[in-house]
Amino acid sequence: MKIGNIIRDKEILGGKPIIRQTRISVDFLLELLASGMSVKEIADEYPQLNENLIREAISFAAKEIERTEVAFTVAPA
Repeated sequence: MKIGNIIRDKEILGGKPIIRQTRISVDFLLELLASGMSVKEIADEYPQLNENLIREAISFAAKEIERTEVAFTVAPA
């Protein structure tokens, strides 16, 4: 499956979404962002990426979350 520069291939990282032509997964990029790195810092640290690719990965993740139905229950107090 390919969406823009984000691909899924069961032969690469078990099918995790990655940036095309890299082995850098979308979830790894999100972890870097959550740790406090900026988009620019990530692009500087990983020269095979650029800021647009990183933003595309963020957008992909947001769309995946949006289309995922999450069911949960509230435990009685």
